[in-house]
Amino acid sequence: MSHVEPEPAVLRRGGDGHGDHLPHVDVLPARDVPLGGPRAMTVRRTLPQRARTLIGAWCFVDHYGPDDVTETGGMDVAPHPHTGLQTVSWLFSGEIEHRDSLGSHALVRPGELNLMTGGYGICHSEVSTARTRILHGVQLWVALPGQHRHADRDFRHHVPMPLRLGGAEIRVFLGTLAGSTSPVPTFTPLLGAELVLDPHSTTVLPVDSAFEHGLLVDQGEVGMAGTVLHSAELGFLSTGHDRLVLTNDTERPARAVLLGGTPFQEQFVMWWNFIGRSHQDIVDARQAWQDGSDRFGHVDGYDGARLPAPALPRATLSPRGNPTRS
Repeated sequence: MSHVEPEPAVLRRGGDGHGDHLPHVDVLPARDVPLGGPRAMTVRRTLPQRARTLIGAWCFVDHYGPDDVTETGGMDVAPHPHTGLQTVSWLFSGEIEHRDSLGSHALVRPGELNLMTGGYGICHSEVSTARTRILHGVQLWVALPGQHRHADRDFRHHVPMPLRLGGAEIRVFLGTLAGSTSPVPTFTPLLGAELVLDPHSTTVLPVDSAFEHGLLVDQGEVGMAGTVLHSAELGFLSTGHDRLVLTNDTERPARAVLLGGTPFQEQFVMWWNFIGRSHQDIVDARQAWQDGSDRFGHVDGYDGARLPAPALPRATLSPRGNPTRS
């Protein structure tokens, strides 16, 4: 997906009065953001925030739908560039056609991971197919560490098998959880999984205590370490916890996406669809895209013009990262 970062929202502190022995959860609210292009689509963005830029190396979380495409027009994101990151596409319903300058032509379907590595430069398009009636899913970005920020273009597809633990059905699309490991390699330690929680259930997940974790609720209400998260909210839990207690106290199943990773220690600059290490990195990437440079290649098969880059802000872009937590 393509975006220009608006004014971020402000987090609220989690807690439901159950006592100080429970882990502290920050609750990151969503804000509505229109995607660019001739057919704009509004998404709900929970990362980055003013108070939190990253969860592990996860640097961007968009949540969209369920949208009836006969009313909203669906998704039509023209070819656009990326640098210094990976994109993770995960759907709950619908179907999206992906084309990129690596030559990949793939469909994004529910329960199937599509991961694209931008590295030094890639471009791609995303269009919901004619078979789609309800479009619903998440688009996630992963920041590449400095030593791999110029990695080669790459595209991976993986269909995780569901597993049961406690009151949850789990699909692990990146990393390891509950004995299931994704074969898709990552450049930093990461976790990505879809969880569907049974009504009136409690699930205890063993997790890596070196990881930060974020839980994005898609539907229903989910208790995370005693803090209730509602649809489109992202709960953040810092490192130092080796288990995660999730509850669904409602009459219906709840669904969420669990993200995790070791704290990302590097500062970086993120603007539009680019991640670099300096303002000049962004200037150079934007100019290369505007000039039609071979740095990004070309998307074949998309019927329409590519997205132009927006104007750079007048101010110098500053590196970002997360505040230090005690």
